Amino acid sequence: MKFSLNSKCAIASLPLVFAAACVHAQQPGGWATSVDGLAVFQGSADLDDGGDFSASRVFLRAGAINRFEDGSFAGVLFSYGQFNYDFGSSENAPWEDIRDIRISVPLRFALDNGANVFVSPQLRWDYEEGASASDGFTYGAFGGISWALTPNLRIGPAIGVFSEIGSDDLEVFPALLVDWSFADRWNLSTGGGVGATQGPGLSLDYAVTDDLKVGLAVRSERVQFQLDDEGLAPGGVGEDSSIPVVLSVQYAPNPGMSLTAFAGAEFNGELTLENSSGREVSQQDYDTAPIAGLAFQLRF
Repeated sequence: MKFSLNSKCAIASLPLVFAAACVHAQQPGGWATSVDGLAVFQGSADLDDGGDFSASRVFLRAGAINRFEDGSFAGVLFSYGQFNYDFGSSENAPWEDIRDIRISVPLRFALDNGANVFVSPQLRWDYEEGASASDGFTYGAFGGISWALTPNLRIGPAIGVFSEIGSDDLEVFPALLVDWSFADRWNLSTGGGVGATQGPGLSLDYAVTDDLKVGLAVRSERVQFQLDDEGLAPGGVGEDSSIPVVLSVQYAPNPGMSLTAFAGAEFNGELTLENSSGREVSQQDYDTAPIAGLAFQLRF
């Protein structure tokens, strides 16, 4: 059976954009707490089998990072997200509102050869309201190692390994850690943001002034969530994959605060629905979906 999906699910995979999660690395030693979040709106997007949809998303994260004198750090972050979907036809809606809860423990330490090792284990609960949170539980880690090839370039390999809902399979994806200040005020870097899913990302930034920065970011995104016992696939699993591309403007009047406005689109979107037995019920592409929103970060 096929159904008309819309890209609400795509909102669930937004990289939340690119209010960088690892800004803590720029802070002085000792403990620092942070609160960051965003609100995103996705405009109407058409579906392959007809129909359209729109969506909205909010996400909030809080935690603490302890930086050591050698540049290493360790911390813990807690986050909560809510994805609200508005399908054009309620009869063909595969799911409704989705919750996203995460706990992560980012760690970075230096080796004697000058390399930096970064590891971030993560626990996640992604589930439709009305479903059991435990059924939407997954776990995994993203990690890598990088070397300073020049004073302006640090680079190295990385890998992510994550479990999948309702399956013994593991999602494994390679990535590249890059932090390259290749010209005055220009920087190319990898990294995630609050709410980013498992896929790798890349961001190109230009510092207009000390307080103002503009950027272009792209990610490969994929997210799964457990469905409730009603709807088109009771007890099944929903999945979305896409490639969001976003232009952003960030204003940071001081080291403890930043505000970001962003707009862009999601490309190559694909929505998949599986039943409780793991059999694919529907797979459908959706057209390019416009997105826009605001993000903030506070550090204490």
